Amino acid sequence: MTSAPDSPPAGRARLTDVAALAGVSVGTASKALSGGGRMRPETRQRVLAAVEELGFRPNQHAQSLHSGRSWTVGLMTTDGIGRFSTPVLLGAEDALGAGKISVLLCDTRGDAIREQHHLRNLMDRRVDGIIVTGRRTDPRPPLPGVDSVPVVYALSPSTDPADTSVVTDDHGGARLAVEHLVGTGRTRIAHVTGPEHHAAARERAQYAVEHLASASLEPSTGRIHYGEWSEAWGRRAAEAVLRTAPGTDAFFCGNDQIARGVADALRERGVAVPGDIAVVGYDNWDTMALASRPPLTTVDTNLTEIGRIAALELLRAIDAEPRPGVHTVPCRLVVRESS
Repeated sequence: MTSAPDSPPAGRARLTDVAALAGVSVGTASKALSGGGRMRPETRQRVLAAVEELGFRPNQHAQSLHSGRSWTVGLMTTDGIGRFSTPVLLGAEDALGAGKISVLLCDTRGDAIREQHHLRNLMDRRVDGIIVTGRRTDPRPPLPGVDSVPVVYALSPSTDPADTSVVTDDHGGARLAVEHLVGTGRTRIAHVTGPEHHAAARERAQYAVEHLASASLEPSTGRIHYGEWSEAWGRRAAEAVLRTAPGTDAFFCGNDQIARGVADALRERGVAVPGDIAVVGYDNWDTMALASRPPLTTVDTNLTEIGRIAALELLRAIDAEPRPGVHTVPCRLVVRESS
């Protein structure tokens, strides 16, 4: 006894079953599933409805042979802790998942040999593209030997202007912090940040000075305080700033760890935050910003959005429509009790 053409067969549904139920040819059903081909929207919808009804799952291997694509993308990171790469990965998966593309995560731990090992594996798997990210905003050399595969750099831009890079807008982030503090009446603002050899510390400091100058102000101590990305440095820096410029009425810090250390030091001195001195951090790292006393006003670098935009740029490149150059993602200010 044979099954009726509009009823699902026993066992796993096949593409021919989808085509029969939708009333189209197998070729049309295949094009509808791959997103290719020119057809009326209602035809494509009938195919998708048949897929849903039959519980059809495409044979990825067969699809790959037919399309020349693996429907996988590599995401290579130097951020073993995941503090920065995890939000980027989540954003990328949100964009790629809609196209049924899988993401292979590779952690190089900042090791060039490990990076080459992962790169060879990704190329052997014939990934459709690669997203490269890291824990710092410093430009990095482009991946070698990947001319046949599109690559997009997220957070850590490529040194090659011909590559596509997606980064946070630190210029706009510093502006948000300074304008917020000036808008609340602060005029003697100190800037405490991380190591000067880190691009994030150097550039955020440069932009902070520029935006202070546009308000006819300068750092309260007359200079930038470079140090470490740590709470301990924030505590030491707060003491140094107040010794030099006891009239300081605000701290703009290069990250949330430093800002939390500053807030701790001020509290231990009996200084009211934000009554006497306001504190603003950077990164919007919940672990630090929400646990601080009081919770920190901070600049969110939109890491998830960086990942999403990087994935969309990679999809454009896979479709032979790359957009070389550096693309910036705006920051946003999250106002909490510290300011």
